[in-house]
Amino acid sequence: MQSQKGQTSTVMQVFAWLSFMALGVLFFGDQLESQYNPNRQVETQQSSNVTEVRLQRNRLGHYVTAGTINNQPVTFLLDTGATGVAIPTAIAKTLELTRGRPIATRTANGIVTSYLTALDEVSVGGIRVRNVGATIAPGLRGNEILLGMSFLKNIEFAQRGDTLILRQYSSN
Repeated sequence: MQSQKGQTSTVMQVFAWLSFMALGVLFFGDQLESQYNPNRQVETQQSSNVTEVRLQRNRLGHYVTAGTINNQPVTFLLDTGATGVAIPTAIAKTLELTRGRPIATRTANGIVTSYLTALDEVSVGGIRVRNVGATIAPGLRGNEILLGMSFLKNIEFAQRGDTLILRQYSSN
């Protein structure tokens, strides 16, 4: 039979190990997230008629960035091959988007049914585009929204090395 002092010592050791593991998970989880999305804090440069945002490519070769839809924070995966902005159903519900007319969309997995919706405003850093067409895509999984050409056609973008430069010109 273990003494009261021995039981307390064992409990304290277990608690210390659990605390150490929890801190490790928090630290390494943040490290992995910053490798997946190096653009969680988007910096904007503003001149007289140009708003510029620079994004860094992640370790997988994609451009993932923080942004907003209708002033609510989201994570975007830039996709120049996507016609529009494609939003997973779960995120569309969180954003309280209205599911409109069904349409057939061609994806890498074949033809699927998506639903039209309209976004009042989409932003990445200081770049803001109003009245952006989008689809709610039930087959789309994950926590990222595909940021396609219905947004990107409104800005200039160029890739240099591991950097994607987005520019929006004001229409004075």
